[in-house]
Amino acid sequence: MEQINFILIEALHTNKQVYLTYYKKGQCITEKGFIQFVDFLGNLFVFIDEVFELKNKMRLSELIDVHFT
Repeated sequence: MEQINFILIEALHTNKQVYLTYYKKGQCITEKGFIQFVDFLGNLFVFIDEVFELKNKMRLSELIDVHFT
């Protein structure tokens, strides 16, 4: 989890694109996008997906993996 937190913060500050893997309705989903906001105390983050350029608000606990593209 520390590695995920580190990558989220770096991606937020450098505007680097990341691959996010997370659980949604019992399935594993991987998307490419940009981190816009992270709230570790509130257990949430916001990312902009590459395909539709939509804001997605998600719980940090749903994240499985994050890495740079």
